Amino acid sequence: MGRAKRGGLLGVLGPGLLVAATGVGAGDLATAAFTGNQLGMAVLWAVVLGAFIKFVLNEGLARWQLATGQTVLEGAVLRLGWPVKVIFGAYLLLWSYFVGSALISACGAAGHAMCPVFEDPATGKVVFGIAHSLLGLVLVLAGGFKLFEKVMSVTIVVMFVTVIATAVLLRPDWQAVARGFVPGIPRLESGGLPWTVALMGGVGGTLTVLCYGYWIREKGRLGPADLAVCRLDLAVGYIGTAMFGLAMVVIGSTIRVEGKGAGLIVALADKLGEPLGPVGRWAFLIGAWGALFSSLLGVWQAVPYVFADFLGQLRRKGRPGPPPGVDTRSLPYRGYLLAIATVPMIGLGFSFKEVQKAYAIFGAAFMPLLAVVLLVLNGRGDWVGPKLRNRRLTTAFLIAVAAFFLLAAFYELRPK
Repeated sequence: MGRAKRGGLLGVLGPGLLVAATGVGAGDLATAAFTGNQLGMAVLWAVVLGAFIKFVLNEGLARWQLATGQTVLEGAVLRLGWPVKVIFGAYLLLWSYFVGSALISACGAAGHAMCPVFEDPATGKVVFGIAHSLLGLVLVLAGGFKLFEKVMSVTIVVMFVTVIATAVLLRPDWQAVARGFVPGIPRLESGGLPWTVALMGGVGGTLTVLCYGYWIREKGRLGPADLAVCRLDLAVGYIGTAMFGLAMVVIGSTIRVEGKGAGLIVALADKLGEPLGPVGRWAFLIGAWGALFSSLLGVWQAVPYVFADFLGQLRRKGRPGPPPGVDTRSLPYRGYLLAIATVPMIGLGFSFKEVQKAYAIFGAAFMPLLAVVLLVLNGRGDWVGPKLRNRRLTTAFLIAVAAFFLLAAFYELRPK
């Protein structure tokens, strides 16, 4: 498998773990906790299904890229034309603002929880949020992919261990946990559906699944022979993502989650401090911070790849030839990095809880779009080869994913 073999087990699992760490964070930590608080453990099934959906989508993304040498974005723009350019261009800009705002807000809340030097939590959220965003900007500019990968590898272990340990130490009703894996949406007429959709859309990331294609390029995975490695690291990454999301729903269902971010994180830390004392409380605070900052760092590092790639396709105007690639020293990459690290700071003035919900629901809108694109691109044997085209079961699942999210959107937007 060429270069993809280098680096031992961590080298093999690296891109999948990066996807997990980037997708986990503001989305899973806050949205899963809020959903657990609103709906209890009855929606644990949505976490598992959400992680599996992301696995199927990312496997299809990798399959297309390894078969054609093009990212899914490159293939969609070149093969599907102007509708993709218009829809994706608008979505990318809006997604960047909402998600950037949620990440900055969440990191600010975590910073205030760890170091409450301001009397007003809202002030602490703003100050620490700006500081985290600028720190992420400096790390990405100064260290490139290698430093990014090292920082993420440290935060991944800390955040998974501390959050899962918290859920176990809270001694939840294990019978209620078991019942939560039976599909059903509680309180459907009073907000159950949007919170469930937000949970499914937020767990494991949304648009950030596209980043996997750029990370496997960094690791030297360039052909169909590397597909088995990609499936392995994605499976490990999304199993970890599901476990993290399940733990957060359990935690959220057993405590009262306040609307403010600092209150949420302090409440979670205090709950862990009961069985483990001050050491346990601080361990969780550090783990929560690691989850949130790794998510911010992952988005700051990878989403400018997506923008630069998209801009390169627009300049290419559908002409044939090798893909332009992405230079992380280029003006499009660094310009978008600067924009995503600064413009979303405007959102620091809004409610933490509502920002998280808007971010997760808006992110969920990406799922049907990507499902439809993969149905078309990977459905053509003359494009990806007969061995790598969608199987019937995969095709049926992608159709079901698109239909579910579209029907959920219709349900919420219909006149009440």
